Amino acid sequence: MIDDVAKDYLHNDLRQVREVMLWKLEGLSEYDIRRPLTSTGTNLLGLVKHLSIWESRYFGEVFDRPFSEPLPRWHDAREHGADMWATEHETREQITDRYRRVWQHSDATITALSIDSPGYVPWWPRPEVNLFNVLVHMLTETGRHAGHADILREQLDDSTGTTAEYAKGQHDAAFWDAQCVKIEQAARAAAGFTEDSPL
Repeated sequence: MIDDVAKDYLHNDLRQVREVMLWKLEGLSEYDIRRPLTSTGTNLLGLVKHLSIWESRYFGEVFDRPFSEPLPRWHDAREHGADMWATEHETREQITDRYRRVWQHSDATITALSIDSPGYVPWWPRPEVNLFNVLVHMLTETGRHAGHADILREQLDDSTGTTAEYAKGQHDAAFWDAQCVKIEQAARAAAGFTEDSPL
């Protein structure tokens, strides 16, 4: 009984955070969803592409239920890092539609298997796993990237939250400017900076 509750709980959380990932693309230009927003090239559409590829593997190959579409191979050196960005030939719709198809495939695997069903992850140090391990891993991984997407989206247009309903905060720009000044002052004081210390 508790196994079913745990599986449903994890599965529902995964469903919710997947939707957050797609919402982070809404209303943005092609350029803004693709452009590198960190020194390592992290970008919003690349995060979605990355999650679609890895979720397809974890709920596919790991349980001998491979996803039906060809995807870049994780061990192909020529493809290293290609899962983290979209080429000019890959459309937003191709990537987001594939992510939704991956969800369907993953959901079918999760529904069909018990939480203790065995799987095998050859790239993990302890490759013998079960569905519980993979559910927790993919929920953690997707949540981690949703956090990245939160920050990237906020940098682009100040949108925050998990849905359009919560995209704009309860405070105006003046409030946030004052908040940042307060936080900066606390950081400088903690570091022992004086008013004359350079930034």
